[in-house]
Amino acid sequence: MLPSVRQVALIVNPHASHVTPELTTAVERELRAVADVRTMSTERAAHAVELAREASRDADAIVVFSGDGGYNEVVNGLVRDVPVGFVPGGGTSVLARALGLPREPRPAARAVAGAIAANRTRRITLGCVNGRRFTFSGGIGFDAELVRRVDELGRSPDGRRAGDLAFMRIAYGYIAEHRARFEPALELRGLGRAAFAIVANCDPYSFAGPMPLRISPEARFELGLDLAAPHRTRPVDVPRLLAYLLTGSPRLRQGVIHGHDLDRIEVVCDAPMPLQVDGEDLGDVTEAVFEAQRGALAVLV
Repeated sequence: MLPSVRQVALIVNPHASHVTPELTTAVERELRAVADVRTMSTERAAHAVELAREASRDADAIVVFSGDGGYNEVVNGLVRDVPVGFVPGGGTSVLARALGLPREPRPAARAVAGAIAANRTRRITLGCVNGRRFTFSGGIGFDAELVRRVDELGRSPDGRRAGDLAFMRIAYGYIAEHRARFEPALELRGLGRAAFAIVANCDPYSFAGPMPLRISPEARFELGLDLAAPHRTRPVDVPRLLAYLLTGSPRLRQGVIHGHDLDRIEVVCDAPMPLQVDGEDLGDVTEAVFEAQRGALAVLV
C-alpha cells in the first residue's frame, strides 16, 4: 500500500523503439484519469538518472515509458523510496513483461493507473554490481559481449536501437567465431571457475521475440540473486545449453555453476571482461561484486 497519489512524474524516452508522440499522449491520458501528471522527456544518455533524481524529491509516484535502459537509469536516480511504474516502450522491455504487464503501452499504462488508484504496490529486490543497480539481469563475459556488439551496430536515424533479430544474429556470429569453445576465464569466489557469469533477478532472464529465455527459472523478484555460470563450453555442449536456455530444466544444467537466492557474488577475471546490466554496457572490469538489495523498490503493479 502507498499514500494517496496526487502527483505522478512521467519520464519518457522518445527514442525508445515503441515510443511515439501518439502513444505518449495515450499513456498520459490513462494516468491523468487517476492523478495529476507532469511529463519529462529524456534528451541524452543518462538523462533519466537526472530526471528521476529531480522527480523523486517531490512526486508521489514515477512512471517510466521507455525500454529497459531507461528503467535502469530511473532506478539509479531515485533519492527516496518512491513507487515506480513501468510502461513498455522498448523492443524487448524485459522488466515490464516479467512483472506481468501487457506488452502494449496503452493497456500497460491502464494497469499502472489501476495500481495507483488502488494504492497497490509490490516490493521487489534490485541487484547492484560495483555500485550500479539493475532490475532484472547482469553479466560478465558472453552476454555482455553480445550487448556491446549490438551497440556497435549503432542506432537508426530516429535514435532507435537494433532489435531482437540483430541480437540473435550477433549471438550466432559470436558463437561461430569462437567455434562454440569458451574456456574458464574468471573465478567465482567460493564457487569455482567459469567461462562467463550471468546473474538474474527474475524469471525469465530475457525474451527472444515472444519466447522467454529461462536461464534461472527459480529466480524471483522477492528473493536474492540467481547465478548461472558454465565451467566451459564446447561444440558438443551447444544443443544442451540451447535447450536449457529455452526451458530452464535442471536436468540440462550439468557443467553450470548454479546459485539461488544469493546476497553476494564476487567475481575476479583473469583479464578485463565486459560487464552489462539490464542490456547496458558498463565497460571492461577485472573484478565485480554483485549484491542483492532486498525489497529496495516499490513497483506499481
